[in-house]
Amino acid sequence: MVQVYGIKNCNTVKKALDWLQENNINFVFHDYKKEPATLEKLTEWQKSLPWESLVNKKGTTWKKLSSEEQLSVVDAQSANAVLLTNNSMIKRPLIETNKGLLLGFNEEEYLTKFK
Repeated sequence: MVQVYGIKNCNTVKKALDWLQENNINFVFHDYKKEPATLEKLTEWQKSLPWESLVNKKGTTWKKLSSEEQLSVVDAQSANAVLLTNNSMIKRPLIETNKGLLLGFNEEEYLTKFK
């Protein structure tokens, strides 16, 4: 079963969910607002993705951090501490498939993983 992690009101998540539905791909959606990511899940994802890719530095949550907080994110451990406190800073959507992880929305990559 495909697992999708994100926030419902995120435009990129909406695009991904629409694409999955249009392509008849069954999935379970995990809303960070209702079901926060855990350290175990972050650690699991970081076996396949570099920790840097999980931190959304373009979003408003990152930009609201102080300079000191931003500069303190230097490795997986410090990134995880910030991400656990601010789940909306995790790049999204993050999709678990039987062929690996997908991060963000890229239709070509989705076609490769799901077809």
